[in-house]
Amino acid sequence: MSERRLPGIDVTPLSGVGTVVWYRPDADLPEPPAPEDVDAEAELEAFELAVAEAEAELEAERERTADRVGEEEAAVFDAHVQFLNDPQIASGVEERVEDGRPATHAVRETFDEFVEQFSGMEGKMAERADDLRDVRDRLLRLLTDGERVDLASLPEGSVVLAERLTPSDTAQLDPERVAGFATVTGGRTSHAAIFARSLAIPAVVGVGEDLESVADGETVVVDGRSGDVVVNPDEATVEAARGGAADDVVEEAVTTADGTDVEVAANVGTPQELAPAAERGADGVGLFRTEFLFIERDDAPDEDEQYEAYRDAIETFPDGRVVVRTLDVGGDKPVPYLDLPEEENPFLGERGIRRSLGPDADLFETQLRALLRADADTDAGSLAVMLPLVTTVEEVEAARGVLEGVVDDLAAEGVNATMPEFGVMIETPAAALMADVLVEHVDFFSIGTNDLAQYVMAAERGNDAVSELGDFRQPAVLRAIDATTTAAAGTDVWVGMCGEMAGDPRLTELLVGLGLRELSMSALTVPDVKARVSETTLEDAEALAEHALAAADRDEIIELLEQS
Repeated sequence: MSERRLPGIDVTPLSGVGTVVWYRPDADLPEPPAPEDVDAEAELEAFELAVAEAEAELEAERERTADRVGEEEAAVFDAHVQFLNDPQIASGVEERVEDGRPATHAVRETFDEFVEQFSGMEGKMAERADDLRDVRDRLLRLLTDGERVDLASLPEGSVVLAERLTPSDTAQLDPERVAGFATVTGGRTSHAAIFARSLAIPAVVGVGEDLESVADGETVVVDGRSGDVVVNPDEATVEAARGGAADDVVEEAVTTADGTDVEVAANVGTPQELAPAAERGADGVGLFRTEFLFIERDDAPDEDEQYEAYRDAIETFPDGRVVVRTLDVGGDKPVPYLDLPEEENPFLGERGIRRSLGPDADLFETQLRALLRADADTDAGSLAVMLPLVTTVEEVEAARGVLEGVVDDLAAEGVNATMPEFGVMIETPAAALMADVLVEHVDFFSIGTNDLAQYVMAAERGNDAVSELGDFRQPAVLRAIDATTTAAAGTDVWVGMCGEMAGDPRLTELLVGLGLRELSMSALTVPDVKARVSETTLEDAEALAEHALAAADRDEIIELLEQS
């Protein structure tokens, strides 16, 4: 039998060879008894017990995921706990039970109603449907005393195939035992994809119904570089997949083949991620997501606690730069102890720098004090402070004024604090369009392509239905990037990128050609991107960028990239 390739969406730049194990967690419920035979009181007690057990499981899984994968990824379980305790869901279950449905059927019907609602929405809310399915299935398992499929104990060399993998499923996978996974649905920014990159598991998602044609026990290659699942691979394909497993880590800074410096840094969310990033050859930190110091706790970290975290980061990269994004909460990053408003569209509401200059002004000043003290007390390395969700010059001026005030206050206290590099994220169309004005107020721009693409294209990045619109290779996205780099050209302001786009080595030449001189990404892809930078010449990169900017549509840009 000859090999056949099933195209999907590449998730990790890794390949794995193994034996197929299908994961099908959904279980059918038996026909419910007649309403008059249902003991509502007993069913409600069973539901309440299942909720309590589910919450305990989620808390344990959150802690385990934070240790194994990272705080950012573990935060998804916070949303699951919120769904578990949602009053509307609880009342929906209770009303059905009181109408004579068993707890199992009441849970399934109530959650399915909300799943349908969320699936029909656009934006980030559509992604919540998977979280609801995850919570629903957990409750049903507990209510039926069902056994959980132990994905952590699969035979070594297994390749997991599934309709979809929830965060709970993916967090169980052991990279030492699982050779890869592939799913029928999903996109590059799904929770499963994010977990795969963090755990360094070869993965392909969004293969479609063709994946169902692959049987348990068949041998497959999961090629996370090409985005293919190769069924019955021939010897050459297997050899290529196994040969591509190892990365050559380059510890030194790299340049293009003709000598242009390009800094390749890592995105991190916690101090625990610093050492692994350095081991993958990161030159520094291009995005320190400080919000993960603030979540999953009862109150904000004080100045000294933050100081220790920031000092660790700077000292980990004594020859590099650590770009710290100031607190970015709101939207999909709730913090229980902050008085965050309920907003109809929180992604366009009070978040990021808007809160730091408003209700979180005290937190902002405390964070700046901790950052500047950490920078003052380290002998090597350098600090850069970056503002999230900037849209106006007034925000930048106001934030800079606060930062300068903190420098003066610390100096008066005898701390050798100095102004760090000061920059903003370019993640809104407003910021990209105003880059030629903002450039007068900053030392650097860092383009956050995940949000920039979704705001420019009005297409939520986690929504499969609009995934092509939200593709980084859309002409409008490239033109927003070009507007930023063009604004900085000829000035001392450097331009970096800290979104998913920066970590795709197939786009490295294009990004260098567009003028990016710092690329920050998951530590996993640092070696690949460094290698790609070294192979690139500035002349070829700029020619590629020129052609891409002249392209009328996404397909034309993809064709240019494939030819480069």
